Amino acid sequence: MMFTIETDRLLLRPIEYNDSEGMFLLDSNPNVHKYLGNNPLKSIEESIVYIENIRNQYLAHGIGRFAVILKETNEFIGWSGLKYITEEENNHIDFYEIGYRFREEFWGKGFAYESAKAWYDYAFNELKVDVLYASAHIENIGSRKILEKIGLNLKNKYVWNEKIPCVWYSSN
Repeated sequence: MMFTIETDRLLLRPIEYNDSEGMFLLDSNPNVHKYLGNNPLKSIEESIVYIENIRNQYLAHGIGRFAVILKETNEFIGWSGLKYITEEENNHIDFYEIGYRFREEFWGKGFAYESAKAWYDYAFNELKVDVLYASAHIENIGSRKILEKIGLNLKNKYVWNEKIPCVWYSSN
């Protein structure tokens, strides 16, 4: 399955175990987790478990979150990609979701949009999905703008995990 996607500034490739340090830098930052339930990771071992889960998604569904590498420096700056969701969320089940998460020092530079647009195009041109979904914390204006800019439409509000107020986006 493993392939890479290249954009002007980014290389999107499968996440590897040697990305654990970059993943920990990302997910140990409380600001990154502000809209994710405020549960930053406390150890690199937690990052390794997370990477294992992502790699299992590759095996199970042929897709998952990919590492985002800044071409200019070959640096891990976050992840982005499609995930096949098999558990119910907002009355949907068995669907493709687009998502991304970046290290704070790379926010506001267009990387999330650049990678999300590449995945949006991949979903429809390569995977031939019928519909693509996404969700964001209701107050995460930056993420919501990106989802709308790539072509998703706001559908409704819902509560994720019985505690996080979210908005639901769909490509149709």
